[in-house]
Amino acid sequence: MIATDGWADLPPGLTGAAVALGAFDGLHRGHAAVLASARAGAAAGPGGAGGAPRPLVVVAFEPPPKVFFAPDGTPARRLTTPALRAEAAAALGADGLVALRFDAGRAGQSPEAFAAELLAALAPAHLAVGHDFRFGAGRAGDGTLLAAACAARGTGFTQLDPVGDAGGTRISSSRIRTALEAGDIATATDLLGRPWQVEGVVEHGEKRGRTIGWPTANFRLGMLVEPLHGIYTIRVRLPDGTVHGGVANFGRTPTTGLRDPLFEAHLFDFEGDLYGQRLVVELVAFQRPEARFNGLDELVAQIARDGEEARSRLASLAP
Repeated sequence: MIATDGWADLPPGLTGAAVALGAFDGLHRGHAAVLASARAGAAAGPGGAGGAPRPLVVVAFEPPPKVFFAPDGTPARRLTTPALRAEAAAALGADGLVALRFDAGRAGQSPEAFAAELLAALAPAHLAVGHDFRFGAGRAGDGTLLAAACAARGTGFTQLDPVGDAGGTRISSSRIRTALEAGDIATATDLLGRPWQVEGVVEHGEKRGRTIGWPTANFRLGMLVEPLHGIYTIRVRLPDGTVHGGVANFGRTPTTGLRDPLFEAHLFDFEGDLYGQRLVVELVAFQRPEARFNGLDELVAQIARDGEEARSRLASLAP
C-alpha cells in the first residue's frame, strides 16, 4: 500500500480511484463499510463492470479534527496512530492512504473549495463518506454538497447509513473509546472488527522487573486513548515480524511508587534487548484492575498468577 502526506505529489496510479473520505480514527467496522461502499460504487459505475478493478484510496485527516479542536491540555484520546491506521487500511484492502493535514487553514477552508480541491486532485471514480461526515469552515459541508459537486463532474457518490452492531446500536469511535476506558476489551474488539493495538518505542525504565524475574518492555501511549489501568493479556509484534504472547500492566504502579501511566509488556519465552525498538501490542483481554499490594512478595506472587492466566487465555484462542 502507498501512503502519502497530502495529495500534492499523488502517484498517478492512485487517481481515478474508489475513494473513501473521513477522519477514520480507529478504522472500525463502520469505517470498513465506507471503504467497501467506495469500492462497490466504482465497480458499478462507468467503466467498472468488466474492467480492471479501480484502486481503493483512503483519504484521512491528520490529525483527526476532534483532536485538532480539543482544548489545550485535553488528552488526545486517539484510537490509532498514523502508522497503525495505515496498517489497518491496508488490511481492509486499501491500495493507498492519503494523510491530509488538518490545520487552521484546512479548518477554515470553505466546503465548496475543499470539495473542488478533492475532486481535482484525485479525480475519483466514486467517492464514499459516512452518514455523519461534515467538513469545511463551521462544519457547513455535508453529503448534499458533496453529492452535487460529484454529480457536476460525473463522479459517483455514496453516503452510507449508520452501521450498527449485532444489537442495532450504531458503531462509533466514541463507543470504542468508552469501552477501552472501562476495560471492556471484548466490546472494543467487536466494534473495531479486530483487536485494539497500541505501539511505542521501548524506553529505559527503573528495570525493577528484571530483579523480580519479570522483565518488561516499557513505552508510553502518547496520543492514544488510555485504557483502564490494569493487567492485560497481549500479543506483541516485534520489528522482525515475529509475534510473542505476553502479559502487560498499564498504569501507575501503586505498589512501587506512583508515576505517569506507562505500558509495561512482559513477553513470554523471549530473551533479547528491545530498547529503542518499535513494538506493536495487541490487547487480547482485560484480566484485572491495577491494585496496590503489601510489599514486593505479594506483588510478585500476583504477577505470577497474572502470567499464568494470560498464558491460559492465549492457549484457549483458536490458532
